[in-house]
Order: sequence, then C-alpha cells, then structure tokens
Amino acid sequence: MTGRGLSTGRLLAGLAALGVALCLVPLVALVARTPWVALPGLVRDTGAATALRLSLVTSTAAVAASLAVGLPLAWVLARVEFPGRSLLRSLVLLPMVLPPVVAGVGLLAAFGRTGLLGGPLAAVGVSLPFTAAGTTLAQAFVAAPFLVLALEAGFASVDRRLEDAAQTLGASRWTVWRTVILPAVRPALLAGVALCWARALGEFGATVTFAGSLRGRTETLPLAVYRQLQVDPSGAVALSVLLLAVSLALIVGLRARLAVPTR
Repeated sequence: MTGRGLSTGRLLAGLAALGVALCLVPLVALVARTPWVALPGLVRDTGAATALRLSLVTSTAAVAASLAVGLPLAWVLARVEFPGRSLLRSLVLLPMVLPPVVAGVGLLAAFGRTGLLGGPLAAVGVSLPFTAAGTTLAQAFVAAPFLVLALEAGFASVDRRLEDAAQTLGASRWTVWRTVILPAVRPALLAGVALCWARALGEFGATVTFAGSLRGRTETLPLAVYRQLQVDPSGAVALSVLLLAVSLALIVGLRARLAVPTR
C-alpha cells in the first residue's frame, strides 16, 4: 500500500471510529448511570409496565395500519406510471423529515374537535384526540413512510420476467402475488416492518401533541421517560434502559433481515 493509500485508510478508520463513538457513548453513559440495584423498584414505581404495555399495543396496531395502506401504496409508487407520481412520493415520505410536533399539530387540525374531519367523526361518536386510538394514529402517521420506502424498493427490484413466466404458465394474478412477488419482497417487508415498528415505539412529539400524556391512557414509554425526568432522573434512567432493552431485542431479533449482504 502506498503512503497516500495508507493515509486515506487511516483517515477513514478514524472517522469510522468517531462514528462508532457517537453511537455508543450515550448508550454506555446511560447504562453506566443505571441504578441496577434499585432498578426493579424504580421500574415498578414509575408505572413502566402500563406505559410499556400501551407502547407495545399501539405501536403494533400502528404497524398493522401502516401495512394495510402502505403495501398497496408502495406497489402503486413502484409499478404504476401516472402524472404526479414523484410529487405523491414526496408527500408520502414527508412525515419522515417533518418535525414530530408539526405532525401532531397537523393531526389536530385534521382530526381535532374543530378539525377538518373532527366534526364529522364526532357526529358518529368517534373522537381521536387524547385517546389510545389517537396515539396509534400519530404513530402510524410518522412511521408508515419507513414501511412504504422499504416496500417500494422491494417491489421495484422484483424481476418482472418471473411474473410474466408465471402468468404464461396459467397462474392467476393472485397466485403470482402469493408465489412470486411476496416471497421476493419478503426481506424488504420484514425490514420495513422492523423500521416502522421501531419508529412507532419511539415516537414522542406527534403523540404528546395529538394524544397527550394521560397516565394509564395515552402515556407511552417515551412519554413516561420525559415525565419521570422532571421529577426523578433515576426513574427516567430506569425507564430509558427498559426502552433500550426492548429496542435492542427488536434489532437483534431481526438482525439477519437487516444485515447488508456480503460478497
């Protein structure tokens, strides 16, 4: 290796080490500050079980809702040519970069009591703000684009010659979907679901703005961490470690699906 190549390699290695430190130092500090002896009592006293249960239920429901609308939407964006497709894709992906509190304000403007759709929904007895259903809606709004993005890439990468061959052999459209397309996009689907669920699980800004932080009703684990931080930093650390453990379990459980292929 030449001197120039060696210098470049060292520079890249140094920057990579800096990136690792940027990711790991806050997590190491969090673990180091955790009061492990008092952890069980802190978790119990802070209402973590209720907040965690609500987080898991609402984030899972948000993923299900995202799948219901995101899978066909991703298919349309990947396979159907129509005027304005690029604009539609930009609008669908906008919640990924939108400040979460702005997302919450938008949801209030749409589904609040005086919102665009809030009045008609209230007329039939449906109220979304400051409810668990509102929490799910807020999580789905900010998390669904991650699923759509992954699935769109998956659908676009499917070899259409395989679909044509299956149809030539007499397979129906549903059979082609079930035996050719879905198996081909399964890695993208699993990765999209994992990213969507992780984003929904960690959502804070849109949730607190649209659904509030009502303990036992709409207070998810991230909201409980923030509440506890105001009164008991040790309790906040305990809840943070709990959320960290859940997130780590998700990543480890799906590491094979999220891994970058090697040659």
